[in-house]
Formats: sequence, structure tokens, C-alpha cells
Amino acid sequence: MSEFILEMNGISKEFTGVKALSDVNFKVRQGEIHCLIGENGAGKSTLMKVLSGVYPYGTYEGDIVFEGDVQQFNKISDSVKTGIAIIYQELALFPDLTVYENIFAGNEVKHGGFIDWNKTIVEAKKLLDKVKLNITPDTLVKDLSVGKRQLVEIAKALSKDVKLLILDEPTAALNEDDSENLLDLLRDLKSQGITCIMISHKLKEVISIADKATVIRDGKTICTLDGAKGEITESVIIKNMVGREIADIYPKRPDQVIGEKILELHNWSAYDPQLGRQVVKDVNLHVKKGEIVGIAGLMGSGRTELALSIFGNAKNYKVEGDLVWDGNSTVLKHTSDAIKAGIAYVTEDRKGDGLFLLQDIKSNITAANLKGIASSGVINDNEEIKVADGYKDSLHIKASSLEQLVGNLSGGNQQKVSIGKWLFVGPKLLILDEPTRGIDVGAKFEIYTVMNKLIDAGLSIIMISSELGEVLGMSDRVYVMAQGEIKGELAIADADQERIMQLATL
Repeated sequence: MSEFILEMNGISKEFTGVKALSDVNFKVRQGEIHCLIGENGAGKSTLMKVLSGVYPYGTYEGDIVFEGDVQQFNKISDSVKTGIAIIYQELALFPDLTVYENIFAGNEVKHGGFIDWNKTIVEAKKLLDKVKLNITPDTLVKDLSVGKRQLVEIAKALSKDVKLLILDEPTAALNEDDSENLLDLLRDLKSQGITCIMISHKLKEVISIADKATVIRDGKTICTLDGAKGEITESVIIKNMVGREIADIYPKRPDQVIGEKILELHNWSAYDPQLGRQVVKDVNLHVKKGEIVGIAGLMGSGRTELALSIFGNAKNYKVEGDLVWDGNSTVLKHTSDAIKAGIAYVTEDRKGDGLFLLQDIKSNITAANLKGIASSGVINDNEEIKVADGYKDSLHIKASSLEQLVGNLSGGNQQKVSIGKWLFVGPKLLILDEPTRGIDVGAKFEIYTVMNKLIDAGLSIIMISSELGEVLGMSDRVYVMAQGEIKGELAIADADQERIMQLATL
């Protein structure tokens, strides 16, 4: 029997004349953790969709060999039957059903033709213990955190006697503790003989967990790196991913004079009527012209809620305190008030809240400022194309044309469109909420470069980020939040990961 549980040989896949995969070769040994890495649009997800049967046999060239046998998957259930399970970044759970119902959905435990609910609950508890999730099986999924939902997804895969588990960006929406717990679980599964393929943009995670790492670029296999030989390092990964060396992932900008305060919050609080509690408590902070202010903290610390309360109170919180904008005490009752004042907000959920995925690039870029391309109330199509083309060039948005649907762009290019959309309103302060979540290192570098150019042009930036390296690498000052409160303010020279985490867990 072959030493490889999976071999994908000469895989090629085209979409309307565009070659997404070109003669890709990908081999995974039994019982290893194999990371699949590459820039957004490199072909990673397409390759996994070929493997899982989303793209059925006959729609691609090449062979899939699993456990020594050539496979012809015509649908997802075919790959599941052989022992292959894939967990996507957007979790496929039913929030209003219980954990045990979700774990065995489509794979019910039956006796005499009827579902045996008692045995289902017992088996679900065993699986929850296996993934180290200490909850009762009758818990509703909607009451779980993202990290716990991820573990339920894995328990669901284990219920189907999985041999090869594929995880697509499993830690993208997790905080550092939940991420580390998930990685520990993958190590445990490896010890039990389960093979894992993990797609990730977080290089530190890849370095810490991967036995092997295969790099894909422009739809082609570039190399496979061996952790045992010390080949999986940040510099080697980046060079192979982007085709060039990036000496410093956080580009430095020239020293500049920081200006006067443009935003001040005094005793700023926000109460969420739906949750029935305060989500922001007595916050005092300021942002000066020409600086990047980082806001760090764990998920649920109140960072996004703070941003939304500043941006015209987009969630209709009950707000108290004083907001001083450009030297004047100001009340921003609506997002339109914030936009008029010169505040823009790039959401962390670009697909759900930030973009119109079924519309093209030019429509998205101009969506927040239609008056800027209109004359006498009528949109000037030529002006819209001119504006959108300008942002496409300046932000290096990679697309076939301005008419390309945003939903078909890579994550990094979607984020650039989202940034372009808000730059078109002409802001003085740009709030970036998780600006590089789920995008590759090359696209991150480009977005950091854009941020520096904006600062050089006189804008101010508030950057909310769960990546401590990003906070430390890009900020001039850092505020740390926990439980809706500011727990500390650090000059960047005094900040390090240990100090930030200490404040974040107060």
C-alpha cells in the first residue's frame, strides 16, 4: 500500500477559459498534518472542492487517488463515504437546533427505521468529549461561541468515521486561546491516526503545527516543505507564496509630525438593548491627525461595538458620554452624519455587511457616495467608471475588469474594494475592523502599504485587530480593551505581546 493516503496527480480546472488549476500535484501521507498555503486566488479552495466532489469528476483533468484507489466523486456525499470531510470557514450548522441534532444531521442514529434519540445523545456526548468540548448535547448551537461551533463541526465530521479531515481557515474568526485549543485538538487527532489538511494564512500557526506544507501559486504547485528538515519558516513560505522576498511584512513609513487631536471620547458608554447590557463602558481615548491607533483585545471585548458606536451609532445603542470631533463636541445620530463629518468604517464582515457580492466592482466602490458620481440626481456612468478605475489602479485590485462580480474576487481583493468604497467618501478618520482577516501575506503587505500612504496623505486610522503582530507592527499607540472597557494605553515603544495579553485578560 502507498505511503500516501491522498494523491492528486496532474489536476487542472478551468472556468470559462480561465485556468484556476494547472497540473497541480499534491500528496499527503497517512497521519500527518499537511498545510496548504498560498495567496488568495492561488487555487487552494478550488483544489479542495475538486477533492471533496463539489466539482464532480469529469469537470477537471487529472486523478484523485485515495487509499490507493482512483476516485470518481460526483458529489460531496461520495467523498464523505470514503472518509473525507471538509469544514469550510463559513460553518454549516443549524443555529436553532441542538448540538446533538447538528452532529448527526444527515447521519442519524436509527433503530428499526426510527431515529434513536437516546443513543444519539449518548454518542454525541462521546464525540464532544473527544473534541474536549465541555457542554451538554442539548445546548442550542446559537448559544455557542464561534470557537465552540468550530469544535461541533469537527465532532460532526468525526461522527462519519473521517480518515482525512480538511479545514479551511479554521482559526480565522477565533481568538488566540480558541485557536491554540483547536491546534491542540488537531495534534490529538493526528495521534489517533486521523490525517489533516489545513488551509491557513496564519504563518505562525503553519510553522507550529505542519509536518508538511505545500505552496500553491497562480494555480500551480510551487513546492512542498518538510517541517522535520526545518524548511517551514516564515521567510521561505513568503518567498514561495508571493514569488519574491518581503523583508519586512510591516512596511515602515518615514517619520512624520503627529498633528492635533481629531477625535476624543470622554466617559463614552454604549448600552445594547437587544443584549440587555453595556457593551462599551466609560471609554476615554483620542486619535491624532496622521497616526494609526491600534485597538487590541480578545473577541467579545467590545472593540467592534466601540467602532459602531462612533460610526453614527449604527446599531442604535443607548449612548452616553461626549464625542469631540475636530475640536467640537459633536452628536452623530446616524451613519450618514458620521460620513458627512469625515468618519468611515470598514467592517470586519466584508461579505455579510461590507460589500454587495452580486454586484460588480464599480458599483461597490461608488455605493457609499453616489452623489460623487451624479449630476442633477442622475448617475454619470463615465464618471463612475473613472472613479472605480482609479481605485482599482491605486489599490492594485486584481480583476479582469470593473464589471467582475465582487463575490468572485479573492478575499484580499474584496477587502481592497471595501477600502476603496470608503475612501471615495473622502474621510478624515478611517476605522479598519480586522483589515487583514482571512487574507494572505502578500495582500496583507499591500493593505499595510495603503494604510501608510493614507497616513502620509493626512488621514488618521483606528485599526482593530486580533493579530498582535499586526497591532505592534502598524500602530503608533495601542489601546487594550476587555469587557467593554479600556484597560490600558501603550506607546508602541512600550508595547509587547505579553503586556497586551496581560491587559486584555484583566
